[in-house]
Amino acid sequence: MLNPYFKSTDKNFYLLEGDTMELLPKFEHKFDMVFADPPYFLSNNGLSIQSGQIVSVNKGKWDKSEGFDFINDFNRNWIKQVRDKMKDNATIWISGTYHNIFSIGQILQELDFKILNIITWEKNNPPPNFSCRFFTHSTELIIWARKKEKVPHYYNYELMKQLNGNKQMKDVWKLPAIAPWEKSCTKHPTQKPLAVLTRLILASTKPNAWILDPFAGSSTTGIAANLLNRRYLGIDQEQEFLEISKNRKLEIDNPKIAELYRQKIQGFTNKKELDLFLANEPTVDYCNELLL
Repeated sequence: MLNPYFKSTDKNFYLLEGDTMELLPKFEHKFDMVFADPPYFLSNNGLSIQSGQIVSVNKGKWDKSEGFDFINDFNRNWIKQVRDKMKDNATIWISGTYHNIFSIGQILQELDFKILNIITWEKNNPPPNFSCRFFTHSTELIIWARKKEKVPHYYNYELMKQLNGNKQMKDVWKLPAIAPWEKSCTKHPTQKPLAVLTRLILASTKPNAWILDPFAGSSTTGIAANLLNRRYLGIDQEQEFLEISKNRKLEIDNPKIAELYRQKIQGFTNKKELDLFLANEPTVDYCNELLL
């Protein structure tokens, strides 16, 4: 039996410390949705601009590439492990850039997933391109796929249409990068904004759904999940990041902070729209507790 690094008192937020490849085979729980932000393998000693300063793009050893075969083997191994932990009607979202996304797309098809969309997240405030030799990188890609070709998935079409001025939502999302208030417990080097995670969770899950993040980082997935009345298991090897995740969860256990954060999340027509939607969501009865 696994011993969680952290389990919240409400039993809606779990963290495991260790290597995803080693931990996933050790329990049998099946998840309704997966969000994965795997290494992009772009730590190549290049430079970027952050807050007006030239900085290294290196994130750590975990983000360094050892060649195409290494990237493909890594992606094949973790996707295969995660697939085994998905319900038959579950979907997976995987974010990336050109450094890793083509490998991921190929392997998803190799493993019999059905790719539903490739979301282009256009950032409102990308770092400038100081070399002036090519176009400014301002997007990330998020592949959405379901586990099985012929098993229907859940998609909240009506809500996505509502959030897009009563028109079908397109696969290009213009949303901001993380805001200062999202760094209250300090920042992860590849932290995603709550606006992005909120949208994809609402699009593809029902209340009380269990969501897995095999590369948790600072657990933006889990914070969004709990703010939206969903449940979460995150896995990470770095104790520093697990501590950030734990502190973020403890922070939103304060109902006033949770309400404030829901009002601040971008992508809605007004501050009350998200709370009103959640209040009217029908309750769905999934299994009550994560068994590890």
